[in-house]
Amino acid sequence: MIVETVLINLPKGVDRNDVMALYEKTAARWAENPDLIEKYYYFDPATGEGGGVYIWPDRAAAEKWHGADYRRMIADIYGSEPKIRIFDALMHVGPAGVRQLLSCAGAGEVTREIVYGLGFTKNAKFAE
Repeated sequence: MIVETVLINLPKGVDRNDVMALYEKTAARWAENPDLIEKYYYFDPATGEGGGVYIWPDRAAAEKWHGADYRRMIADIYGSEPKIRIFDALMHVGPAGVRQLLSCAGAGEVTREIVYGLGFTKNAKFAE
């Protein structure tokens, strides 16, 4: 699993309502995206920065949806180039416990999921 952050310098003087209106221009598109697992929009009024946190199944999906066309769209809507970072998701913590995620690319994709806490037992899955 991949976590991707997109940081955007928003237009000067925007407030929460302005940013929500801008975000609403793209929300429906992301809701229909077949590769996207989850997305969070964020905003920091103190710095004028906003953007999104995306959860993707793999790096290829993140790169597929955030190529040159996406970068142009962001520049057109928000007036600045996005700063994009992609990370491997190592662990997920939620009400059901803690999940350690491991994905290693090689000859075949190997994935392992180990769940801790709240009555869960270790579970490993391997795909060649």
